[in-house]
Amino acid sequence: MKREIYDEDHEAFRSSVREFLERSVIPNVEQHAVDKAIPREFWLEAGKQGFLGLEIPEEYGGMEAGDYRFNAVLLEEMGRHVAPGPFAATAAQFAPTVRHAGTPDQQERFLAPVAAAGATGTLAVDEGAGTWDLDQIRASATRDGDSLVLSGIKCFVVDGATAEEIAVVVRIDGGLRVVVVPGEAVVARELDPIDATTRHATIDLEDVRVDSDRLLVGSDSDDAVVRAVQEATVGTAASTLGACQRILELNLDHARERRQFGVPIGSFQAVKHKMADMYCLIERARVLVYFAALVFDSDDDRRVIATSMAKAGAGECQQRCVRDGLQLFGGIGYTWEHELHLFLRRAKIGELHFGSSSSHRRRITRCAMSAL
Repeated sequence: MKREIYDEDHEAFRSSVREFLERSVIPNVEQHAVDKAIPREFWLEAGKQGFLGLEIPEEYGGMEAGDYRFNAVLLEEMGRHVAPGPFAATAAQFAPTVRHAGTPDQQERFLAPVAAAGATGTLAVDEGAGTWDLDQIRASATRDGDSLVLSGIKCFVVDGATAEEIAVVVRIDGGLRVVVVPGEAVVARELDPIDATTRHATIDLEDVRVDSDRLLVGSDSDDAVVRAVQEATVGTAASTLGACQRILELNLDHARERRQFGVPIGSFQAVKHKMADMYCLIERARVLVYFAALVFDSDDDRRVIATSMAKAGAGECQQRCVRDGLQLFGGIGYTWEHELHLFLRRAKIGELHFGSSSSHRRRITRCAMSAL
């Protein structure tokens, strides 16, 4: 696989996304952080730009790029600008799940409204903080005539209290499948978030009844679920990477402007070392995220290990950037008077989604040992 990690088209797309986000998000990001309502104007404009349709086939109103690197670029910039609202949950989790697991009719039914910015969605996989292994899924569905009856609880569902459709991973007929559940049909308890621009909820599925045509049946194997979760995982890693990049940028500006003993603090060796460590970890995470994107595009059999390497790399990156980024700013770094805390929170929350860095390192180890 000798393709470039990204080319001029990806960089042009990055510039377009960045210009849109700086115009639409930055002036109001702190207001979005305290306002629970979906930022509708931003949501509608993102739909007009085609950003919601990168994972949606053209026949259903999307612009299916056919290149996951565009998704990685978009989600990285979303993290770098702490874009609020259900964008990541809808476009990078719900949409690919339906695309991989649904029939053409089901894709049109559930994805066309998303492409038109008329519906929001999310993916409910985790049943605990930092979980990842699909073997641990306990939620289930049973058939009852023309209906499905669900049971179980899903924790830490992104935008779970506001999503209009929830793609729920359950066990049924001896395998993993996805049931698209109306948001109004579940009991959702919103959690107090670390990152106020990313909402979470616990979803109670006990005795929830839905029509059987909401069971996605486009694939006969668990592979569709696995692929959807892998894409959502790398998407989370890309968003975390973007937040870490912004933390470094803010610290570089601060190190040039803040003076101590008559000189900029950036001239001190200890500060330089911290900056260099942050930069190296960010660049390593970026390579791993875009390598995973290339693997997805090539349908390479290294999807499992590439996904875990990207998520583990982003997790280790955020640990260092959050710790040292806050320390270099001193006391002001965690106050609402300074924007740094928004990026610290966005970077930190990514660790809880689709497996912690430690759980993915264990998966990498198992993959390496099985190859011996």
